[in-house]
Amino acid sequence: MKELWNGLFDVNDEIMKILDEAPSVVIPESRKQILDLATGQGQDVFKVNYDIEGIGIVEEVTVTKCKNGVSVNYNEPYMRRRDPECTSIGDDLPTDKKTFKEKYDRDFKDVRSETLEWLSHQELVVLPFISGDKDHGGYESILIAPRNASFFVGGLADLQGFIPLNEIREGYKPRAVIYLAPTFRHTHFDGKQAVVHNRLDDVHEVFSFNLYPGPSAKKGVYGILLSIGEKEGWVTAHAATAHITTPYDNEVVIMHEGASGGGKSEMIEELHREPDGTIALCRDTVTDEVTRMELSYTCSLHPVTDDMALCHPSYQNGKKLVVSDAEAGWFLRFDHIKQYGSSPEHEKLTIHPPEPLIFLNMDATPKSTILIWEHIQDAPGKSCPNPRVIMPRNFVKDVVKKPVEVDIRSFGVRMPLCTKDTPSYGIVGMVHVLPPALAWIWRLVSPRGHANPSIVETEGMSGEGVGSYWPFATGRMVTQANLLLEQIVNTPETKFILIPNQHIGSYEVGFKAEWLDREYFARKGNASFRDDQLVESRCSTLGYAMKSLKIDGFDVPKGLLQTNLQLSMGNEAYDQGSKILVDFFKQELKKYLVEDLNPLGRQIIEAYLNDASVKEFESFIPMND
Repeated sequence: MKELWNGLFDVNDEIMKILDEAPSVVIPESRKQILDLATGQGQDVFKVNYDIEGIGIVEEVTVTKCKNGVSVNYNEPYMRRRDPECTSIGDDLPTDKKTFKEKYDRDFKDVRSETLEWLSHQELVVLPFISGDKDHGGYESILIAPRNASFFVGGLADLQGFIPLNEIREGYKPRAVIYLAPTFRHTHFDGKQAVVHNRLDDVHEVFSFNLYPGPSAKKGVYGILLSIGEKEGWVTAHAATAHITTPYDNEVVIMHEGASGGGKSEMIEELHREPDGTIALCRDTVTDEVTRMELSYTCSLHPVTDDMALCHPSYQNGKKLVVSDAEAGWFLRFDHIKQYGSSPEHEKLTIHPPEPLIFLNMDATPKSTILIWEHIQDAPGKSCPNPRVIMPRNFVKDVVKKPVEVDIRSFGVRMPLCTKDTPSYGIVGMVHVLPPALAWIWRLVSPRGHANPSIVETEGMSGEGVGSYWPFATGRMVTQANLLLEQIVNTPETKFILIPNQHIGSYEVGFKAEWLDREYFARKGNASFRDDQLVESRCSTLGYAMKSLKIDGFDVPKGLLQTNLQLSMGNEAYDQGSKILVDFFKQELKKYLVEDLNPLGRQIIEAYLNDASVKEFESFIPMND
């Protein structure tokens, strides 16, 4: 076996010891081989379980072989989505994150040694992969995982792009290593998800002590890129990017950022229509009245990124932000797909994929066809809110494979219902235009918003943190805040907007606002407005509201643009919601007032704390016409 890796990998002695001592090691030659391993060499139902000393047999996952892929289901509902508190830092480098020592009151060095020792006794799969954009610069990396967890290996292979055995160059030197040790969740972490980043001089280590790929195979790699970017002075944005073309060849690129659940994947999803072809724009939750509109045609979508947009300095031109995809595949969430016909494009792609796919949290039986609207239940009558499909981006129609200039950066946030009887922070209109300084403020706070489906539930309003990628970062908040501000200042021709989803005041909208805003800006071609087209929002945190908005002859009701005009809300409930939002922002922003904050950033934050007007925010970084 040693001839597989001797001379092939340039790795440290610890990794070489694991490979030398393991009973067997597989370095995959193809995607098909990985999927065969994921089902225990083609079993209809394969149980991923571990015999843990002092506990017994623990069954973690059931992998079911189906016609269109493999269905991965976790026995515990808790394991079906990311625990936002699962990450800690195992090293002594500067960080604002909770260290392993602080969180668990023990030194990570000992747990690290135990993990490496455990892996050396397992049948293993070693997966070489790329962290970042394989076609436009990336970082050689490897995963070391127990063989029976090959569904996890397959997920990472699809998400980041693995390198088959016959394509690995001699002297392959990983910049990052992921170690997968699922039993440690039970023996060391009281059954909780745990992911530890350990930043060494020459390699970034990620220790995944659980089998849900979100915090490690997905966001763990994100953390690797953020750590590298922090050293080199660039950012990987938490964003989906769409290149949109009208039938008249008008083009616009929108990059949509936000916390998990903020509508990133939906930005590159087709607009959902009713069976009769109309669009149900919104439903008034007070009167149950549905506002419908017709749209004779929709724009062509060319997806660029789904979740991780690499903003590498080698791309930038000093005018607009330039991004490329940091991933080889997308972790698509389909909680909003509840029945056949909701999203024909995704239904066709997942029912008849070019190659079998990996599905998570979907209900399926052996040899059946997995259907993306049939979600596993967390409890009787309660569907899992985080059904996922891992979609290789080269399976996606019209995907863009090169860096693109961003015309508009939008920020999405889940909004709760807001009425006179139930005042809340759900006061955001269908679209708001933000001065760059306010756009930066939104990225510092990054509210998770209402009923977030991707993470374990938290009480009350909470923020994802700087860039909306803070849960995946390893360093200091102020460093990322400064990088984002510099990025905004250095890309003056990229404009900023704010888009809600789920609710606009008393109206239930789902993601319709996002999809229709996309149609509007594609037709318009930019986010520049005359002064008479905008009005300062009643809540200055929301920048400018639109006085009117027309899409293909349809006038959007003014109450959807300025929510205080809704009869079911009014000024009083709006102001109560505004206070909730502003108080939360002020609480979060105070964290950034540290010594090495960019002086311009300090001015902007202090202005916010002193209730600055929209015009004052615009004076810090002018809105480029």
